[in-house]
Amino acid sequence: MATSSLPDETDLPDIVLGPGHLEHYELRARLGEGGFGEVYEAWDTRLHRSVAIKTIRHGGTASNDLVREARLAASLRHPAFVKVHAVEEDGAGQFIVMELVHGRTLKQIMQDGTVPLSSALDRVGQVAEAMRDAHASGLVHGDIKPSNLMVEQDGRVRILDFGLALRHDALATETVSLGEVASSGQTDPQGTIAYMAPERLQGSTPDPRADVYALGVILYELVCGKRPFATLHGLALAAALVQTSSDGWDYPDYLDTPLIALIRSMTARLPEQRIESMDEVVDRLSELTAGATVVVTTAPAARRRPLRRMATLGAGALLVVAAGGIAWWRGGSELATVQASMRHVMTPYSEAAEMEQGLAALRFFDRPGAVDTAQAHFERVLDRTPDNAAAAAGISLVQSMRYGSSRQDETWLQKADASAQQALRLNDQLALAHVATAAVREGQGRFDDAIAACNQALRLDPANDLAWYIKSETLRRARRYQDARTALAEATRRFPRARVFLDELGSVEYEQGDYPAAEKLFRRSIQLEPDAVTAYANLAGALMRQNRADDAARILQQGLQLRPNTVLYTNLGNVLFLRGDYVGAADAFKEAVSSPYGAPGSYLAWANLGDALLWIPGRRQEARNAYDKARRLLDADLQRAPNDVKLVSRMGLYSARAGDETGAMQLARHAVELAPESADVQFRAGLTYELLGQRALALEAISKALRLGYPRKYVEAEPDLVDLRRDRGYHTD
Repeated sequence: MATSSLPDETDLPDIVLGPGHLEHYELRARLGEGGFGEVYEAWDTRLHRSVAIKTIRHGGTASNDLVREARLAASLRHPAFVKVHAVEEDGAGQFIVMELVHGRTLKQIMQDGTVPLSSALDRVGQVAEAMRDAHASGLVHGDIKPSNLMVEQDGRVRILDFGLALRHDALATETVSLGEVASSGQTDPQGTIAYMAPERLQGSTPDPRADVYALGVILYELVCGKRPFATLHGLALAAALVQTSSDGWDYPDYLDTPLIALIRSMTARLPEQRIESMDEVVDRLSELTAGATVVVTTAPAARRRPLRRMATLGAGALLVVAAGGIAWWRGGSELATVQASMRHVMTPYSEAAEMEQGLAALRFFDRPGAVDTAQAHFERVLDRTPDNAAAAAGISLVQSMRYGSSRQDETWLQKADASAQQALRLNDQLALAHVATAAVREGQGRFDDAIAACNQALRLDPANDLAWYIKSETLRRARRYQDARTALAEATRRFPRARVFLDELGSVEYEQGDYPAAEKLFRRSIQLEPDAVTAYANLAGALMRQNRADDAARILQQGLQLRPNTVLYTNLGNVLFLRGDYVGAADAFKEAVSSPYGAPGSYLAWANLGDALLWIPGRRQEARNAYDKARRLLDADLQRAPNDVKLVSRMGLYSARAGDETGAMQLARHAVELAPESADVQFRAGLTYELLGQRALALEAISKALRLGYPRKYVEAEPDLVDLRRDRGYHTD
């Protein structure tokens, strides 16, 4: 509650009492009302000072609660916390005598209009610093919200009402549930629910991360001008907070990516994915206030060591464009997703809601835990209705996504195929069943079959966004670029706010060598969905191909601040590698193959690691091991798609690195036969020939790659081409 000389008129009227006394305190005006009692302004007739007095309006254990609250508050030394003068008693009971804080609550201030960004960061920073001290003392506030934060005239923020505070104990079993909040007698339980961490609404014991969550919601409200799900109330609001992720909250276009990333990190739905301490909140806010753009590679669950020399990036690289693989997006109304979550909470089971939520989770494919969530919803349906074709198709899509994102286990693709076949057997007129089949066929490298399955899905449901995406992606992978552009033009017309179609079209332009066009498309993708990290990797790749290394480095920094990701780490490693920082590159590539953020099943990530290790003294055997790992992973893909030119050319290069001269030569020649006009293929062939000691072939291939538009800067930065560049046959004109 607010102990203010300026009461919040939207909550309570300024009630002036008659001339009453509690001992030697003269009550004057009621200032607020909270979960445990009422607060009055009073005059201390002995010490001649204004004070705030908190009384208890409940019976039973009220006295114990009051004394406990006073002791907790009195133990806090930070000046942001309201000082406790005494615990007094009269015939009616006990009451706390506290410092009277003059000012306005943050709630009142926000109701007056927009808060400047600098003020928002300053106020949240003050609270974070104070709560850092409280947490260090073992105390959790438990009810941080705008009406409990008072801003004095000089801008100092004071934290009120430790009435729900708990001494944090990792072994504690005491909990605060939604029902307890609703029945606690608070005049504004809605205000408490809006800032309660999801695990608290489900009955978990409060810990410091719950306070971090509440402060994150306040930061969101300050910079966005509204609370998340501002139109929802009661159980509907609780359902939305419990079932949805802050990744899906709306953010204004004018907010910088690092600020959005901080809010998301503070308000992650799962506590283990959230920033775990106010220490880190203070540090991140300080960086924002100072305008710093440092890379944050720290996950809430485990602090990861920063990559070396990140602040000095500035060289070119051959970066990965990350549009490949099964991927979806946010579609439809966020409110519809929230309503689906509400239905799930308010009713024991709804097949339609489970399917809706499962498909919605797939559209957050690049968020931690999204695929697991989707699988759980589809499995709930199958547990009750084993012959549900839609749920079988959903499970197939999940399994294809697991295979496509990790390449860890061929079993995922086999399972996806079986599930898709089951869905078709149950209902061959279901578009989603054909979509699932298309995803499997694409994973198998059977591009014609995948396109045919997509076309069948679109005949059944012309507005099926998943079918349009998989068709477009498959056409690109099959190098049918004009057909891909045609399909993407129709898809973007139908789904103008679906960012993955822009990513896919940008990838088409990238592969065709139109890097400025690709850049524009990737930037538009980021504008539509600022937290989709693959677009940052794609944009960095397009910038690097235009020799804009510093811009690319900044984009990579922004992406890593949002979320660690294997493609971002891969591109970062390439930047460092081409600068000659092989140790730093190896660090980045190790992150790219490390769980939980990397992809240990990615052949490209292992090959990159081998490239870096090869140039570090004493690490040659580790490099060979990395190349062997890459070849084993790539071999399964190559067997399914023996004429996929990217796979063929990469396998040739890795074979040369691993010492398989015969296999490398055959693969390099085959790649050139498949795509003689591809600059990338010619470059890899030339590098392979050089590694095999075939200088004449290497010079011919590298020269052709340059004529086809391969960046000369990259050729000149490749360490294995040093001798070739000194050859009289190497021409720079």
